[in-house]
Amino acid sequence: MLYLPSCYPSKEFVLVSPSIAFWIANCPDIESFKDFVEPLNLSSKKLVIFPVNNNDNVTEAKGGNRWSLLVFERNANVSVHHDSYGGLNAGHAKQLYRAIVGYMGISDMASACKYVVCSKTPQQVNGYNCGLYVATIVKASCSLYESKSEPNDEDGLWLSTMNVQVNPSVVDKMRTVILGLVKSLMPMK
Repeated sequence: MLYLPSCYPSKEFVLVSPSIAFWIANCPDIESFKDFVEPLNLSSKKLVIFPVNNNDNVTEAKGGNRWSLLVFERNANVSVHHDSYGGLNAGHAKQLYRAIVGYMGISDMASACKYVVCSKTPQQVNGYNCGLYVATIVKASCSLYESKSEPNDEDGLWLSTMNVQVNPSVVDKMRTVILGLVKSLMPMK
């Protein structure tokens, strides 16, 4: 997930890092919360992508074992949860949504911004590809947004296109891309 922001540099959208998204969802102190949220300048972004992790223990930095995405799309005024494993992260996504909804920069945001579970999110066929699905869905979301193509769903989104952009074959290619990136960063022997 960390390499994707460099693939899609844009002032219109932001890919929030996993550690920041986790802290936002679990921050107990409103002042610390503001310190994390304000520099993101969420109110100026048209697309905001948050990774969601199921770690319940804030003292355990590398906890959790399931990843999904919460994507805010300003034009449609909706936060969409993409979970490739049957909604297992639904509670964690909703917790993150409740934490950020007031900071997205739309007046009366809490009542105006919809929270939607994307029923068309492609589903993984095993218990271990959630991170690859997250990376592939991020890439597809950014590509679709960046292409400025007209959304084809009745709600002004591209949700029905996800099944075309993200499938087991594309996810396998993402695995190869990430493996190549890791190998390129390894020191030569």
